[in-house]
Amino acid sequence: MKASYLRPFLVATIIILIDQIIKTWVRTHMDFNSEIHFLGSHGMLRYTENNGMAFGWEIGGEAGKLILTLFRIVAVGAIGYGLVYLIKHKYHRGLIMCVALIFAGAMGNIIDSTFYGLLYQHGNLFEGRVVDMFYFPLVKGTYPAWFPVWHGQYFEFFQPIFNLADAAISVGVIAILLFQKRYFKHETPEASTPNSEMVEE
Repeated sequence: MKASYLRPFLVATIIILIDQIIKTWVRTHMDFNSEIHFLGSHGMLRYTENNGMAFGWEIGGEAGKLILTLFRIVAVGAIGYGLVYLIKHKYHRGLIMCVALIFAGAMGNIIDSTFYGLLYQHGNLFEGRVVDMFYFPLVKGTYPAWFPVWHGQYFEFFQPIFNLADAAISVGVIAILLFQKRYFKHETPEASTPNSEMVEE
């Protein structure tokens, strides 16, 4: 395999492996909803599981779970194809690495949603749950009285619990949005040939 293909897929493979190692450790060493604090009350591992997408978003019911898992499989295939296309056509290396991160994150979560039910729940294929654990409630409080709609209600930032796969997807997407002008800039036109200059004259 050429180096241009090796590096992004190697990065993706490493992220997938680390993601699965962390999830396996959490499953085998922590009780559900238990916590291990490493930044006091502002950063911890909290063992949770979700049936849906990143950060706990989900589609209700078993049918929704199956649809979501099948969608993930199709999406991972499309992202993988897109990654190969970008490498083959020599797109910006930064863009290629961002897509590799998104591919790794999607693959990491699809492993859970596809096989977790068989391995840990004695359930069916495609009906597994995604394990989440990173929780960073950096700011807690209540909305002030003057705040519209939610005044007086409790708020917390950052509330979602996520995993390494979610983080890889988020970093990849955010980096593409931030650097899209650099990643998708148009190629500079080639210099005019002597023959074309003679025709114009």
